[in-house]
Amino acid sequence: MIHQLSLTLAPEIALDEEAFQAHVLSQVKLPLSPDVVVRKRRQSIDARNRQVHVRVEAEVFAGQIPPPLIQYRKPQNDVSAAPVALVVGAGPAGLFAALRLIELGIKPIVLERGSDVRARRRDLAAINKDHIVNPESNYCFGEGGAGTYSDGKLYTRSTKRGDVRRILEIFVAHGATEQILVDAHPHIGTNKLPNVVADLRDTIIQAGGEVRFNTKVTDLLLTNGELRGVVTADGEEVTAIGVILATGHSARDIFYLLQQRNVLIEAKPFAMGVRIEHQQSLIDQFQYHRLNRGDYLPAASYSLVTQTRYRGVERGVFSFCMCPGGFIVPAATAPGELVVNGMSPSRRDSKYANSGLVVAITDTDLKPYADEGSLAGLALQQDLERWACRVGATTDPNRSQTAPAQRVADFVAGRVSPDLLPTSYQPGLTSVDMADVLPDHIAQPLREGLRDFGRKMRGYVSNDGQVIGVESRTSSPVRIPREPSTCEHVVVRRLFPCGEGAGYAGGIVSAAMDGERCAEELVKLYK
Repeated sequence: MIHQLSLTLAPEIALDEEAFQAHVLSQVKLPLSPDVVVRKRRQSIDARNRQVHVRVEAEVFAGQIPPPLIQYRKPQNDVSAAPVALVVGAGPAGLFAALRLIELGIKPIVLERGSDVRARRRDLAAINKDHIVNPESNYCFGEGGAGTYSDGKLYTRSTKRGDVRRILEIFVAHGATEQILVDAHPHIGTNKLPNVVADLRDTIIQAGGEVRFNTKVTDLLLTNGELRGVVTADGEEVTAIGVILATGHSARDIFYLLQQRNVLIEAKPFAMGVRIEHQQSLIDQFQYHRLNRGDYLPAASYSLVTQTRYRGVERGVFSFCMCPGGFIVPAATAPGELVVNGMSPSRRDSKYANSGLVVAITDTDLKPYADEGSLAGLALQQDLERWACRVGATTDPNRSQTAPAQRVADFVAGRVSPDLLPTSYQPGLTSVDMADVLPDHIAQPLREGLRDFGRKMRGYVSNDGQVIGVESRTSSPVRIPREPSTCEHVVVRRLFPCGEGAGYAGGIVSAAMDGERCAEELVKLYK
């Protein structure tokens, strides 16, 4: 017999496994027994009212074996002698494209410019401690892509792209906790993702695929409008039946290469701004309406959005990639740049909360870069990152990743903070007027947006928080256009632009689904 329940419970019942099981069994009037299995199907926290509740969907199996929690099984076929498809980039789009190619009988060769996931740690330590940026291995480049050492959020609104459950099951099959199948906002955590990513790579290799690290693509093998393969930095030509280009939003050299080789690209909307950091306890108080979240509720998150006007143009201001119990990290991909991003460990147990706080960039903002054509947004990004680096390192040029910062209320009021708060950002902060770092079309809408957010969350706009700059890599400023039905480039045959860097995804799950779809379409056309 199967009992299905929809429950609204106090956190101390819903989030304590022993208490939850006892409550559910009392509801269905069954005793605790080896023949009775209680399983959560879905779980979400509802903090809209002053009394926080947890909504849970559950199943109880009595006298029968429950079905397997995941249906996905790792591929068992050997594609070592199969036709080859190239996957450029080993982020979520690239790794999931490779897995899907294997299932469809194609050998993937994954080319990754950066290091394997464990070797990246040395390069990340060098950024944090010594302010040394390796342009090939950093928080954005390397096995697993930007998500591996940034956060690991697994929720998406892109349910029409593919099977979200399948993506989550693949993560579980490769070492992620089964809890991601239950939580409304699943999250693996930066500390656990490296092992998951390494296991994904092992699956590809065991099935006969290849993953080549420190292998940078520097040219394309184009003949009569058809992509036959790529050229790597060491001069090797690698040919294939098709190329899935999954290089991420920060691989600027790829955008320049496409432009130089007359492969059609186009500008796309994006946003830039800052990271805002508070004590996590303050965010918990805002969201849970209590002084202490207690032993059961997780670190609280938030999502904020508003509309502002600047010089007659309406602009969205919104929070982005909120990291409860997390850290701010240096995410530059070249020396002389300064970029900040956020990450959270699996337990979200840092005392800090941070979020991107960004402003939509408009066509008006890009007019000074009109000569750059489709790469105007990229040029704006670079200028802001280079200027932030120069401002942050004013007191010590050897500490190039020192980030400019200002307390929140001071930023809104337009006064320099006499001192700054403790921070999770390891390279350190320097107090500046952020209006001297950010262009007016970002600074002024941010101030207006913060005033509105302060009305929505009392205490959010105070000197108990600080803004840290710059958050400029929210998404790709470039789209590589493709046919909607086939995912193939609109002009170049056998080229499949994929994932966040191509402008078709906005996070780990949507990128993974896009990778699978590109693999499927490549095989339909060219196997």
